[in-house]
Amino acid sequence: MSKIGRKPIDISALKVEVKGQEIHFKGKKSAGIYLLPDVLTVQIDDNKLSLLPKTEKVSRNVQRDVNRVWGLHRALLANELKGADAAFEKEVIINGLGFKAAASGQKVVFSLGFSHKIDFELPKEVTLEIDKTGQKLMFRSSNKFLVGHICSMVKALRPPEPYKGTGIRLSTDVIARKAGKTKAA
Repeated sequence: MSKIGRKPIDISALKVEVKGQEIHFKGKKSAGIYLLPDVLTVQIDDNKLSLLPKTEKVSRNVQRDVNRVWGLHRALLANELKGADAAFEKEVIINGLGFKAAASGQKVVFSLGFSHKIDFELPKEVTLEIDKTGQKLMFRSSNKFLVGHICSMVKALRPPEPYKGTGIRLSTDVIARKAGKTKAA
């Protein structure tokens, strides 16, 4: 039994319909179709959606693979359903003198201490909110993977350095700081 796979998913705020191996869902933020592999089935009871493996006598190695697929697809489906109801969000912090971001439509212009400004194109599914200082960015989307991917791409523009801590980081990141050079006696 998969520990993750056997947990039910709450679908009280969504409209969910099962058609064979396809799960059609619609929520406040988005709608979509999730395709399950053939080794899994769906069961809906009292606003709870459960994924179950098809009951067959199989070898131990095959059962282990089914458990992995079961837990994986349960987690992916839970993220899709949660994103259909409420958007995922991540906060990015820009630290450094003169470092900032400015939004213009679906583009973000970063000033990160280079000799040029960096233009970054946002996907249509991602919304961005920037505070008045231009150093706190809040990314929102119904797709959890996309929010994380965009935040990692933005962070890669200027990773935080360990001496002064300047650069781009997530609000949840902890930067291991290093001591600078000490004066020789």
